Amino acid sequence: MTRKSRGKTKRKTASSSTLVVPSPPTVEPQAAATEAAPIDVLPELVLSGILRRLSLADLIRAALASHRWRRLASRCLPRTPPLLGYFFHPTEVPPPYPDGVPEIAHTPAVFAPIDASAPHLSLDFAPDAFRFHVYDSHQGLLLLEPSERFSGARGCIPRFLVLDPATRRRTVLSPPPRDTVPDDRRWRSSRYYVGSALLSRTHPSKLCFEAVCFAIDGGHPRAWVASVDNDQCCWRALPRDEQVLVDFDPYWFEGRPVHAAGKIYWHICRSWRLLVLDPSTLRFSNLPVPDALSSHNHKYRVGETPDGRLCLVTDAQRQLQLWVRGNGRRSDNGWILERKIVDLLVLCDMMRGLPSDPMLRTLCVWPSDMDAGRTGKVFIETWGFGRFSFHMDTGKMERLSTKRGKEYGHPMFAYFLAWPPAFLAQEN
Repeated sequence: MTRKSRGKTKRKTASSSTLVVPSPPTVEPQAAATEAAPIDVLPELVLSGILRRLSLADLIRAALASHRWRRLASRCLPRTPPLLGYFFHPTEVPPPYPDGVPEIAHTPAVFAPIDASAPHLSLDFAPDAFRFHVYDSHQGLLLLEPSERFSGARGCIPRFLVLDPATRRRTVLSPPPRDTVPDDRRWRSSRYYVGSALLSRTHPSKLCFEAVCFAIDGGHPRAWVASVDNDQCCWRALPRDEQVLVDFDPYWFEGRPVHAAGKIYWHICRSWRLLVLDPSTLRFSNLPVPDALSSHNHKYRVGETPDGRLCLVTDAQRQLQLWVRGNGRRSDNGWILERKIVDLLVLCDMMRGLPSDPMLRTLCVWPSDMDAGRTGKVFIETWGFGRFSFHMDTGKMERLSTKRGKEYGHPMFAYFLAWPPAFLAQEN
C-alpha cells in the first residue's frame, strides 16, 4: 500500500507541476515589431528632426539604411553643396624679399579636409597626376593641365586630366583636332592659348561634364568646348568673339579661372579689367574694376561673398577693402565699397618676422584670393613670411602650413562634393 501510494503521489506531483507551468503570453505583432526595431515606429516628422541634426557624413550613411530613410534624408539635404576641403600644391617658403618672382618647385597636389568629419581624399588613384597641375575645381571635379610645357608652345592647346576624387574616376582629354576650326591654319601662327575651366556637370556620380578652353586668335578670344560622356569626348570650336578686343600681350592673362556669381572670370595682370565668360551663352566680355583701383598700383582679386554676391578684395589705401557689385549713388563702374575691413598695418601686426619699417611691412603683404569656399575668408600672401587666411568678420588669422613645414601653395582650390549624390536625389 505504501509503495502504491508513493507511486501515485509522484505521478500526481509530476502531473500537477506540468499543469501549473504558465503558457507564454501572446505577443501582439505591433509589440514584436516595436521590440525588434523601435526607431521604425517613429513618425516621419520625428525621424526627419533626428536626421536634420546629423552631420553630412552620418546623413549619407543613414540614407543607405532603407528606402524610407533615403526618402526622408533627401528632404534634409542642405541646399548648397558641402565644402569638403581644399586641394593645393605644397611649396617651400621663399626667402624674404626675393629678387624677382621666385621659382616655385612643382609638388603633387594634396588635400586638406575642412574638419575631422570630412573624408580624407587623395589623387593616388591617378598615378600620372604628379605630372599635372590643378587649374580648376568645380562641381566635384578637378581639371589639371600638364606641369611642364615646351617653351614657345603657347599656341598649342594641351591635353587635360579630369578627376573625380570622391568616386575615384579619371579621364584624359586629348587636344581638340585641328579640323575643329575650319580656317585653323589661318590663325595657328598668331594663336596664344590662355587657360581652361570646367563648365558644368550633368550627373553627380558619372563623368558626364563640359569643359572649356580659350585662346587669343588675332586679338580676339575663341573658345573650344569639350562635351564628355564616360570617356567619350566631342570637341566643338566657337567663332572668335569679335566684341572683345585683346589689345595687349596675352602673356598677362592668368590661366586659372575663378567661378563666382554664376560666371567665370580671368584676372589680367596690371590691368583695370577682368575677362568674363558667361557659361549659358559662351560669350566673352570685359568687366572694368572701380576707377578708384585702376588709377593706382593696387592688387585686387575677384570672388564671391558668402551670400553669393560678386565682390573684389583689394589692398587699396593701405587697407583691406571689400567691394561688391551693385548700383547706387556711391557706385563706381558698378561697384560699391561695402566696407573697409582692416588696416594693413594691423594685419601685419598679426604676423611674425615682418620688417619694422611701416612702408616695407605693407609692401610685403597682399591679398592673394578670396576663399572660393564662401567661408568669408581672404587668403593673404607675403614675401617670404608665410601664407595666411584672414576671416573678414571675426578677424581671426591662421597660418596655412603643412606638417612638414611647407606652406599651402597658391592658389587653393575649394572642393565641393557633387551635389546631391545620385542616390539622394529627391524623388518626384
